[in-house]
Amino acid sequence: MEPTVHASASLDMPDIPTSAPTEGFDRWLHAQLGRRTAGVSPAALVLAYTDWLAHLALSPAKQAELVQKIWRKTYRMAMYLPHAMQADASPCIEPLPQDRRFLHPAWRAWPFNVMSQSFLLTQQWWHNATTEVRGVSTHHEDVVTFITRQLLDMLSPSNFVPTNPELLRRTAESLGTNLVNGAINWCDDWDRLQAGRPPAGVEAFRVGQEVAITPGKVVMRNTLVELIQYAPTTAKIHSEPVFILPAWIMKYYVLDLRPQNSLIKYLVDQGHTVFCVSWKNPGEADRDYGMDDYLRMGLFESLDTVAAIVPDRKVHAVGYCLGGTLLSIGAAAMARDNDDRLATMTLLAAQTDFSEPGEIALFIDDSEVTFLEDIMFDRGYLSRGQMAGAFQLLRSNDLIWSRAVHDYLMGERSPMTDLMAWNADATRMPYRMHSQYLHGLFLRNDLAAARFRVVGKPVALGDIQVPLFCLGTETDHVAPWRSVYKIQLLTDTEITFVLTTGGHNAGVVSPPGHPNRSYRVRVREEDGKYVDANVYLAQAQRKAGSWWPEWQGWLARHSGRLRTPPPMGAVGKGIVPLDDAPGRYVLMR
Repeated sequence: MEPTVHASASLDMPDIPTSAPTEGFDRWLHAQLGRRTAGVSPAALVLAYTDWLAHLALSPAKQAELVQKIWRKTYRMAMYLPHAMQADASPCIEPLPQDRRFLHPAWRAWPFNVMSQSFLLTQQWWHNATTEVRGVSTHHEDVVTFITRQLLDMLSPSNFVPTNPELLRRTAESLGTNLVNGAINWCDDWDRLQAGRPPAGVEAFRVGQEVAITPGKVVMRNTLVELIQYAPTTAKIHSEPVFILPAWIMKYYVLDLRPQNSLIKYLVDQGHTVFCVSWKNPGEADRDYGMDDYLRMGLFESLDTVAAIVPDRKVHAVGYCLGGTLLSIGAAAMARDNDDRLATMTLLAAQTDFSEPGEIALFIDDSEVTFLEDIMFDRGYLSRGQMAGAFQLLRSNDLIWSRAVHDYLMGERSPMTDLMAWNADATRMPYRMHSQYLHGLFLRNDLAAARFRVVGKPVALGDIQVPLFCLGTETDHVAPWRSVYKIQLLTDTEITFVLTTGGHNAGVVSPPGHPNRSYRVRVREEDGKYVDANVYLAQAQRKAGSWWPEWQGWLARHSGRLRTPPPMGAVGKGIVPLDDAPGRYVLMR
């Protein structure tokens, strides 16, 4: 197998337009606005609410229905009030299953039960008002519903001391010291935010000391990535190496946290030679790195290095999140050009069809992307805070308001975990790459439509013939599993699709022994018939425990005989180990 010619590949992507003199002020203005709106385009919100209000104004029947619902909910509350002071009073409305704000028994006592019930009825009415208005575009309906829900969540009685019985009790019992401690916590967090320091508790999870400690060597470094080769722990190893391409939106060590929940260490201990990419955290000077650079330097140069260290062996390629999308692009280009160096491909919570990308699509339309481009053009990158803020909004009850109540009103510190510490160690994304990514994949869905070009020629996922292992997670807000499942429509190769409990990160970091974990698995043979997602749920076998052993067994079945481990690097070919793992790039802030 000869080294691929893709090491000099470039994507035939449209250039991001440079700013004309007359546009300079507009872009500057948008950048300044973006710093005050957390990157959300005011124009996008105006468009969404105008669409909704205009169609609602022209829908008298819908207006009459909403008035009727007001009266019905008022009547329900009126019927509830005479019984509200009784201990066994049945609620007139139940919160949604994922809403845990009013679970404490104190919320069933008067007058807090009246407050919570009134809030839930109001929330339900606004949902009725913002949905099913004929003529409103689906995207605008989703935006209006989401923003309205955010505004209501701000006013939840659980967020204020006088209307939250748990807070009142804690304040009385501690004589107000909880509020003093909460103020101290808030001041500490504000000081850390302004100084650019990590959140409290992160100090217990230092990279290279408590996390990311699996032994290895950096065997390749370019201006965008480091490639880490991990030291073997077994006398014999599987012939084919495992090459992991994580997302550049995250630091790689989510797959190498502490030894007990490190996926990388698990693979090494099972007799696999593991290589993993560690992305550089880009700054303003890296603004012009594009998708072509990420493909060339991140994927193809790394594969060339792996092939040099482990010659004449095919590679088990693994892509996580955006890394899986990039791997899919690269694998399709390799298949198109008859490069057969891949043995299998694994996609972990990775989308290849962006027609239904989930709630993240709330922040992606032409207006929002243009606004983000202007913010990035001014800075040269998308800041880590803006990206993290968008994901936090998708789960605002859990990640914003509940935490604020716990830390600032209860006066307690939420315990820090290794996964939370990693999540706080966010990265930036360069201007050109992120703009190309949003336009080419999210807005135009070029990859699924076989319009995405590599070296001037389109790539098609249908050309990929190696076996696929695809993982979706049940509660993923970033890459919803039904969107991940669409890979079944894009290629006819053998696909083992696994659906595990958990979310985008916790579902992947799910070691054996993790409590309350289970997964479903179903294999579609090569050229097998398509089965839709609902049928998959009904037919896929559910198994208890972690999905890791299932995947490792799949890798082993697609591997050759056991052999002695390869050397660390390939000195004779000029590949000399540079640093100990975890390397330098992961330490960049």
